[in-house]
Amino acid sequence: MSGYIETFRGVVYPWHCDHQGHMNTMHYVGMFDQAFWHHMSALGFTRDYMDRSHGGFVDVRDTIEYKAEQGVGSLVIIESGLLKIGNTSMTALHRMHNVETGELAATSEKISVYFNLETRSKTPFPDDLRPNMEANTVKSDG
Repeated sequence: MSGYIETFRGVVYPWHCDHQGHMNTMHYVGMFDQAFWHHMSALGFTRDYMDRSHGGFVDVRDTIEYKAEQGVGSLVIIESGLLKIGNTSMTALHRMHNVETGELAATSEKISVYFNLETRSKTPFPDDLRPNMEANTVKSDG
């Protein structure tokens, strides 16, 4: 695994749009959230792995930048990569593009903490998954 990976692909439906005719904020958040979980699974944090290890993630910051409005029928794709990996936290960058135009639609820079769901406290990333995480490190565009 190297660099950005595809983590979401979808279409903007009429119910995703507000009265101004473009996709509403809550649906950007939902698509980025789905991308996050696909990203974690691709890095080895599968549902089974996290259930066995009692692991989970807590988001502590999410900064979304809206770059280009997406209307009904827009085909979007999200690709994800890690900007920073700490002992218990990471910063991921998710980039949404319009498939047909290639235009950057939005970005989500998310800081998440790995969490032990039994002790309800942060916990170090597992050593066996760190190589996958490091292989997915990218540089920010901005």
